[in-house]
Amino acid sequence: VPFWDFHGSTFVTPNHVRITPDRQSQQGALWNSVPCNVISWEMQVQFKIHGHGKDLFGDGMAIWYAKERMKQGPVFGNQDYFHGLAIFIDTYSNHNGEHNHQHPYISAMVNNGTLHYDHDRDGTHTELAGCEVKLRNVYYDTSLSIRYEKDTLTVSTDVDNKGEWKECFKVAGVKLPTGYYFGVSAATGELSDNHDILSMRLFELDSSDVISGEDRSKITPSAAVFEPVRERVDDVKPAWSGTKTFLVMLLAALIIIAIAIAGITYYKDQQENARKRFY
Repeated sequence: VPFWDFHGSTFVTPNHVRITPDRQSQQGALWNSVPCNVISWEMQVQFKIHGHGKDLFGDGMAIWYAKERMKQGPVFGNQDYFHGLAIFIDTYSNHNGEHNHQHPYISAMVNNGTLHYDHDRDGTHTELAGCEVKLRNVYYDTSLSIRYEKDTLTVSTDVDNKGEWKECFKVAGVKLPTGYYFGVSAATGELSDNHDILSMRLFELDSSDVISGEDRSKITPSAAVFEPVRERVDDVKPAWSGTKTFLVMLLAALIIIAIAIAGITYYKDQQENARKRFY
């Protein structure tokens, strides 16, 4: 495919690019080889996520605008501690805590290379914003729009087969450099899905609002606001079952009885030895 590179489990068909097949432990990615040098842009991605799983499936895919490309890693098939923007389409919930949300879940993250994406917590501690979207195993194609202008990021979806965009979230105060690359990656683990890309189209938007002469290639990716900071809460360890509690108590009782018997036996032996010394 001209101007596109891919690696991992990705393969090209006449109708789509399959990032991962519906098999366990797959990782793949598709990256454009030409950096984006426009300041304001809109990326529209047409995709399908589908598979044989009815209740359990995963893990999901990510759309990237990043400094580094073709770097395989643990974040939906791409590297952690990246520079740039990631839009995650997370189809499986890894965390059932106080900040639980339904899946599939679309969220955004801006990283300057210092932040860790916590996959076990579904990235909730570093997300800018997100929304729940039903988009898996539908008979029609689904689309995502990522629009960046006036330092505002807007993500919209077309997943209802209506041919119209519905806003997922909008975040102001987002700073993204020029010269980064667009890509998409996906991964499966113990659960799996097909992650297919049908098209990726980039549109340049009017950037007259940008200060003339500003060199956007030199800025660092940043965001003025994040979701409210939430202290990381470890998963609550499951309580012991009644059977397990009974067995532990029984074992403790047997140990106490054994110690008592040993003590009584030792005491009797000492008494017997004492009597023998007086005969």
